[in-house]
Amino acid sequence: MRNPIHHPVPGSEAAELLQKRALAGHERLDTLRLGTPGDIVGLRRLVRESWQRSASLQANPDVAEAPLAMDRDELEEYRRQHPLAAIMPVIKKLLVQPSHDSGLLIAVGDDVGRLLWVDGDPVMQRRAERMMFVAGSDWSEASVGTSAPGTALALDRSIQISGAEHFKRSVHPWSCTAVPFHDPDSGAVLGVVDITGTETAVAPHTLSLVEATVAAAQAQLRIERLTLAASIRESPRRRSSPSTSGRGAGALYRNSLQLLGRDQALLSIDGRTVSLSARHSEILAILGIHPEGLTADDLCAQLYPGEGSAVTLRAEMVRLRKVVQELSPGAVPESRPYRLPVELLPDSGQVLSCLQRGAHRIALEIYKGAVLPKSEAPGVVQLRERVSHLLREALLSDGSVDSLLKYAELPEAKYDVDLRLAVLKLLPPRSPKRAAVVADLERLETELTA
Repeated sequence: MRNPIHHPVPGSEAAELLQKRALAGHERLDTLRLGTPGDIVGLRRLVRESWQRSASLQANPDVAEAPLAMDRDELEEYRRQHPLAAIMPVIKKLLVQPSHDSGLLIAVGDDVGRLLWVDGDPVMQRRAERMMFVAGSDWSEASVGTSAPGTALALDRSIQISGAEHFKRSVHPWSCTAVPFHDPDSGAVLGVVDITGTETAVAPHTLSLVEATVAAAQAQLRIERLTLAASIRESPRRRSSPSTSGRGAGALYRNSLQLLGRDQALLSIDGRTVSLSARHSEILAILGIHPEGLTADDLCAQLYPGEGSAVTLRAEMVRLRKVVQELSPGAVPESRPYRLPVELLPDSGQVLSCLQRGAHRIALEIYKGAVLPKSEAPGVVQLRERVSHLLREALLSDGSVDSLLKYAELPEAKYDVDLRLAVLKLLPPRSPKRAAVVADLERLETELTA
């Protein structure tokens, strides 16, 4: 029974022994948090490794509550636009409605571990509020340590965590089962579905139930996307509609362009995705911020660092049209002027929109890095500098310590001394995070003066 991969059946001798060993591990955890807790015996391997990650991320097992990542307004706006909003009717029918008198809670979180919806047994909901297991809270491993939602996302696999296996001691009375939710088209992780409650939350049939529900929801999302794509093809000239503009839970998906932290953009139209060449990425990035269109001369000026050739541009547009044609004939770029006949939602535009609303934490989650970081196209450089500058300024003026530290991990912030000084001003004098920031500043002083 040493370090079982699967969770033992609740109530069995194996489950009781596992809890005793986990409790014994917690007695040693305080002395091992500064080292490597790899020699805590008796834990399942995935739990032991999660404790290691939790300790290295400086999660605190003695803080009773999870941090609140989003206030009410931010939460409402964020989940209204989130892809998982479209599958909530399936989750409610298969999991939430049967759970109201069962002593179980159903939670749906995003891909970084923030809970977007928490529903289920009312009595259990009130109990769960004491540890901030509520919508808008952060249950990633970095924030609360080992838990089913956070660890399922960290490993991208189904997870069951019970009692003392949780890193945070306030969660020991609880058990939970979580399953990642993948985009049915791209395979990317969109979020996580979780059942939390008593020992029944880690029963074998609970895991099967959540996995079946997630599979059904993914299939339903795929069907709705195909249906929407068919309706779009029937009226290809339509630039936007209530179902595709991102306004409300009807936004099953949007035509999107992923530019952040990538040298080659990902274009998604009608639920299909393709990786673009570097030049095509630049063209769509520029046309995406000029919905009114650009003349050939204007597009050349924004696309080429020196003098651009209209002949070269026309050849690139021919190739780009062929790529887009395979995704959706109605989305093929037009000429005279060059423009897009459908509305694209670039991730850089999402960041700017969030910053405009003051939702800088959501903007930081979306921000995966600079816009096409290797591009030298003047129009892309201008967009890159604008997004990066506005995000940095928003964080410096109103960012939390955690937000600033997360931003500091980005390549563009590697030598940002002012950012780290701002973190030190916000950190309490005895915070264990100060040492790492001071060490980072000393490194920068050495490198910048060498």
